[in-house]
Amino acid sequence: MLYYLFDYIEQHYRLSGAGLFRYITFRSALAFVMALFIATFFGKRIINKLRRLQIGETVRDLGLDGQTQKAGTPTMGGIIIILGTLIPVLLLTQLDNVYIILLIVTTLWMGTIGFIDDYIKVFKKDKEGLSGKFKIVGQVGLGLIVGLVLYFNPNVTMKEELHQNQIEVVKGKNPAQYFGEAEKSTKTTIPFLKDNEFDYARLISWMGDDYKKYAWIPFLIMVILIITAVSNGANLTDGIDGLAAGTSAIVVSTLAVFAWVSGNLVFANYLNVMFIPNSGEITIFISAFVGGLIGFLWYNTYPAQVFMGDTGSLTIGGIIAVIAIAVRKELLIPILAGIFLVENLSVIMQVAWFKYTRKKYGEGRRIFLMSPLHHHYQKKGIHESKIVTRFWIVGIMLAVITIVTLKVR
Repeated sequence: MLYYLFDYIEQHYRLSGAGLFRYITFRSALAFVMALFIATFFGKRIINKLRRLQIGETVRDLGLDGQTQKAGTPTMGGIIIILGTLIPVLLLTQLDNVYIILLIVTTLWMGTIGFIDDYIKVFKKDKEGLSGKFKIVGQVGLGLIVGLVLYFNPNVTMKEELHQNQIEVVKGKNPAQYFGEAEKSTKTTIPFLKDNEFDYARLISWMGDDYKKYAWIPFLIMVILIITAVSNGANLTDGIDGLAAGTSAIVVSTLAVFAWVSGNLVFANYLNVMFIPNSGEITIFISAFVGGLIGFLWYNTYPAQVFMGDTGSLTIGGIIAVIAIAVRKELLIPILAGIFLVENLSVIMQVAWFKYTRKKYGEGRRIFLMSPLHHHYQKKGIHESKIVTRFWIVGIMLAVITIVTLKVR
């Protein structure tokens, strides 16, 4: 809203400084500061309100040091992240941008699913919360919306760089002329390969000459899988103080680099990546999101004054997945969100091995002392603050490797 206000002032009154709101970098910085202020300043008030409403975490005694002491800690703190993100976004972004609309929908959609889950746990006293099948239905529903919009919306396009012989013709001219015409595409980026673009349509090339007409099918399936996997990964990572929020802040900060590069003609040309018109606006959303996460982290670091609950963790995973898909970097998720991946795999491996050994030997055996993986290290006697810090360090290393893929092919 402020974007439109200052744009109007700039056009009609030429007020000094009003033109700053046209710059993505300025609005991104402002969004971060605004989100950080909202999350930290109002976060305490929200926590006190949750405490008065007796919205506290129910903790099972799993034999972990300090676990039972966390019982009663306010949960549903994801509300802090959501408010800290959406208020600056509504004020500072172009609200008619298709990517911003999708991310707002994602935030509200996944936030609602998480809120219902937390509500059932807290007020209905059902430790299982929302049934897993309903969570999956919600994630698949969001995947359908995101996939169909990204494929069929006319404002979602990309431009590919011209081949070398074509570049010679326009050499020295406007950077825009290094790219072809904007077109609909189901292409994405494969890391570490020189010809690093893969078209999902190729997965159904066996259907004949008209296979590209049905390219939306494999694209849609991939979108659904990614959103489901990443949101569940973020949900599993939210197990000890500060782990999910800190790890997520690292991941989305990295995605901000990709969003800004993909939406900038000069840098897209220099780094030889897809130019995605209008995607630069995503950077502002990410800046607000990072500000909200860090503001929440102020109260969530050990010993936590509030937990994000599924209201926050499912929302975080959904947002990360949609941003990665929008900037066509979803195949980098296994590297960038490696913490989420390992946490997911640790649970899958533990459950699968337990069932297999119980069937074969009559007694279930375990790979880890406990899953998800962070609890395994807790069982080994490592303090949770040390586990979180080390996971953050690994997350930063993975983020650097991910950014390096822009040039290492």
